[in-house]
Amino acid sequence: MNFSLGEKNLTWEILTSLSSCPNPKMQVSESSWKRLDDFRIVVDKVINSGDVVYGINTGFGFLSDVKIERENLSKLQMNLILSHACGVGELASDELVRALLILRAHTFLIGHSAVRRKTVETILEFLKHDILPVVPMQGSVGASGDLAPLSHLAMGLIGKGKVKFRGNIVTCAEALKITGVQPLVPEAKEGLSLINGTQFMTVIAAFVLRDARAILRSADIISALSLDAIRGTDLAYAESIHEVRLQKGQRKVAANLRHIFSKTDDQIRSSHLHCAKVQDPYSFRCIPQVHGASRDAFDYCEIQVNNELNSVTDNPLVFLDGTIVSGGNFHGQPIAIAMDFLAIAISEIGSISERRIEKLTNPHMSGLPAFVIADSGLNSGFMIPHVVAASLASENKILCHPASVDSIPTSADKEDHVSMGPIAARKAKQVCQHVMDILSIECLTAAQGIDLLKPLNLGAILGEVHRKVRSLSPELTGDRSLYEDIRFVSSWIIDDGPYKIIIKHCPNFA
Repeated sequence: MNFSLGEKNLTWEILTSLSSCPNPKMQVSESSWKRLDDFRIVVDKVINSGDVVYGINTGFGFLSDVKIERENLSKLQMNLILSHACGVGELASDELVRALLILRAHTFLIGHSAVRRKTVETILEFLKHDILPVVPMQGSVGASGDLAPLSHLAMGLIGKGKVKFRGNIVTCAEALKITGVQPLVPEAKEGLSLINGTQFMTVIAAFVLRDARAILRSADIISALSLDAIRGTDLAYAESIHEVRLQKGQRKVAANLRHIFSKTDDQIRSSHLHCAKVQDPYSFRCIPQVHGASRDAFDYCEIQVNNELNSVTDNPLVFLDGTIVSGGNFHGQPIAIAMDFLAIAISEIGSISERRIEKLTNPHMSGLPAFVIADSGLNSGFMIPHVVAASLASENKILCHPASVDSIPTSADKEDHVSMGPIAARKAKQVCQHVMDILSIECLTAAQGIDLLKPLNLGAILGEVHRKVRSLSPELTGDRSLYEDIRFVSSWIIDDGPYKIIIKHCPNFA
């Protein structure tokens, strides 16, 4: 992939792909460089005129009425970056920091921030040599931009603080000396542009979308495996049922399940076609309705995040007609609400999955041995994996309390309503991890149920899924720790592994 920065077509898929490895393949067109230069001319004219304009030659926030003399403008930008770089918590991953650098370069090249060409060139040099500033994950309230985390990113660009370089955390000065990269000396407005904007929460949101899509795809496939394990019916997924309800996601999931069960070589399904069971529990019968609603939520959130990736969100904004306007594009409410919404949507995937695990482990519901293990009593089987899933599903209920409905005034009450977008995004990411683990437990439990139905065999499609699971986790013939098994299958889900198998058989699987 060779992405052209500054063109308004960056998506979360492109961004997460580019940031997955050092020195991502990107380019900048001459038209993008020229656009950047044209916006900077507007700022230079203001400086030369002596006019007082917020963000160019004034203090910031509550101090916006304080004029700064021309000889101190560079010092002002340096002070701004250093004073705001005070985040706390665990450090951002390498791929997240790369994504931050990419997104900073991209949005600057769109224009309106009016930084110099040198600023973008420095960012690209950091990406080329994989010099990754240390960025703590906590400290932003998501309005006036993601000030603290973006300041840590900017602190690296000006040659200060620590960076991750060649696998180690070293001083930025040391990494720059080895690579020959020159630190940025920020001029008027550049420090403010570097630390102001919604890029931090939006980058986290991009990775949440990546995880959420893998979850949504995998959930359909794993639930189908569970349906076979309890010898349930696929009649509830008939097209006629879903065509009379005008819900796009529901129809999509029902179609996915029909694709999976489209083959007639499933001996398990054939074995109970004429059994007395009339209905399955809602956790099976209503898979299209529940999974589908979460898919619809995903579609909305995807639009919001992709829009934000191609937006200019710092302040003030510069326009080619010579105006410089102070506004509020740095307010992260669109991302905050989207991430709260997505956390709820993905949590529901985990909630219904936990119910299917319960049905699988409950002999009165599944018809399988208790806790899906031979010699239950002597063996506990999947008793405690279900408890783990219940624990994660319950914790998600707490994490789904929306961050976006909270606000706390900062900066001497000048910044009196904030979005809490980074908190919403971080919570959504945690919910995704929990749901991947819940789905992993369901997948292992269902695979065990299938094993206990031998000599009946799955159809070709689910059969390949089952074989892959067994390559990651052997059949449970007696109790052992399933800690690593859960982790292996969860990693497979993160990598979109179930989808990669299904799409070979079902090209129309969504």
